[in-house]
Amino acid sequence: MQTAQSESQSGSKSEPDSDRQPALPSRRPQVVTALAGFVIGAGVIGMLWALSGVNAGALEDAQDACHALARVGTIPDTTDSAPGEQTVPLLAPEVLHRMTAARELSAAAAAANDTYKPLAEHIDGVSRMVFSLHFNEIAGQRHLARAEQLCTQL
Repeated sequence: MQTAQSESQSGSKSEPDSDRQPALPSRRPQVVTALAGFVIGAGVIGMLWALSGVNAGALEDAQDACHALARVGTIPDTTDSAPGEQTVPLLAPEVLHRMTAARELSAAAAAANDTYKPLAEHIDGVSRMVFSLHFNEIAGQRHLARAEQLCTQL
């Protein structure tokens, strides 16, 4: 008993302290550094994106839509013909492809810049008339005239 008391007084133990683990270094500096790097990187990417001119291609898309519409050729106007005289002209596949291209390019321009929304709406109206082969639609012919007018202003 004397030895147990002397050991407890001197502070030494016969058993090693197995409950203690060595102190791990703090991860706080690493987390703060990673977070700061993320914020700075996101800021730089955002600034570059804003400066790159996201809408830069809108004008070119609108112009290309107008060129595709012009390459469709003459769209028949049967609004003045009598109901019995109306014949539906056959359109070549490339005409339909160009009409689709004009519609899609004008939609892309309008999505990038609201200035081109009227052009996209009128070209869409023309495409609906062409794809339905209802060339006697007054609204479709008005869309065509307005789209051509907007194209001359680009």
